[in-house]
Amino acid sequence: MHHFAYIDGELHADEVSLRQIARQVGTPAYVYSQATLTRHFRAFSQAFAGLDALVCYAVKANTSRAIMALFASLGGGADIVSGGELWRAIAAGVDPGRIVYSGVGKTEAEMEAALKAGILMFNLESIEEMQVLDQVAGNLGLKAPVSFRVNPDVDAQTHPKITTGLAKNKFGLDVELAFAQYQVLAGMPNLEIKGVSCHIGSQLTDVRPFADALERVSVLVERLRAAGIKLEILDLGGGLGITYAQENPPAPDQYAAALAERVRRLDMRLVLEPGRVLVGNAGLLLCQVHYTKQTPVKRFVIVDGAMNDLIRPSFYDSYHAIWPVRQQPGVEPVVADVVGPICETGDYLARDRELPPFRRGDLLAVMSAGAYGFAMSSNYNSRPRAAEVLVNGDRFCVIRARETIEDLVRGERLPEWM
Repeated sequence: MHHFAYIDGELHADEVSLRQIARQVGTPAYVYSQATLTRHFRAFSQAFAGLDALVCYAVKANTSRAIMALFASLGGGADIVSGGELWRAIAAGVDPGRIVYSGVGKTEAEMEAALKAGILMFNLESIEEMQVLDQVAGNLGLKAPVSFRVNPDVDAQTHPKITTGLAKNKFGLDVELAFAQYQVLAGMPNLEIKGVSCHIGSQLTDVRPFADALERVSVLVERLRAAGIKLEILDLGGGLGITYAQENPPAPDQYAAALAERVRRLDMRLVLEPGRVLVGNAGLLLCQVHYTKQTPVKRFVIVDGAMNDLIRPSFYDSYHAIWPVRQQPGVEPVVADVVGPICETGDYLARDRELPPFRRGDLLAVMSAGAYGFAMSSNYNSRPRAAEVLVNGDRFCVIRARETIEDLVRGERLPEWM
């Protein structure tokens, strides 16, 4: 469910015409619906009501401070994977006591910043990381709250590049090693055991891998308790998928129902780290057609959005629906590729897609672009990054200004010998 719809043939975000946004802000631009963001967060948090659940939004999905601030106002925390995300979350007003720090490569400086901020928990991903964090915490005279991230070797049945719970993946410790290392962890002078963590991947469309992972983690929890290790927090990560094309992912309440009974038996505080499911369908990439081109074998629609703005089609072969901003009833569709101006054959937003016969100057929307869109964008080909816009009812705000040409060389310098 989202709040992008046609009104009198014109595509709107909430009550604002996308044509108006294009006219005032320019293109390409990311456009987010606050009504959709709010609805998605509430649907997710309410699904787990009664389970003492903390919803920590996975900041990597969309790093906009405005979006983080909205979720924080609704009672959410943050799941972070870098010092930059820590800074962003706190700057957005997220309570540090609701921040969980994951990720395999935390630096000492990042650990120190998170300790000083007073975050809820570090999810440790390796034995060496445990040792380094113990030293950093000791130098500060603090106790670091920690869990181990457990790799349950569960096939998430998703894209290979976004699965994280298989034995061959870089994340976490296998169950047996985790059991042994919790005994070591209990004796570390500057670390405090808080719980256990697990995250198996992204864009899951079936609850069974989640349930399998929880089953394996539950067995570990019971073994640890029998060995005298106290655990308070069960962090089950995120990964619930959304509909891009024909997917039929479970709704949050179905997801919760599949986990609830075992979570209750464990009697632990539940932490959840949704990302894509909150923001994915709450955003789109608004583009304008520069040119059309017909070759002997293919038709191209060349737009001002490109792979540097939205890399998912090129990187993951992912599908994003393409909607015209102005409906064209009665016209025959054509089969075309929607491509950008970047000098790569892989620069495309859609391939072999049935589309209206777009013309130069037309506007189109690349749907379901709220997750891993702007957050993964770059300046490749020296292209300034797009503006970001948040719509609330009949008004909108530019929550990130479009980069300028000058921004491209900010921080650069020529050596003195040139």
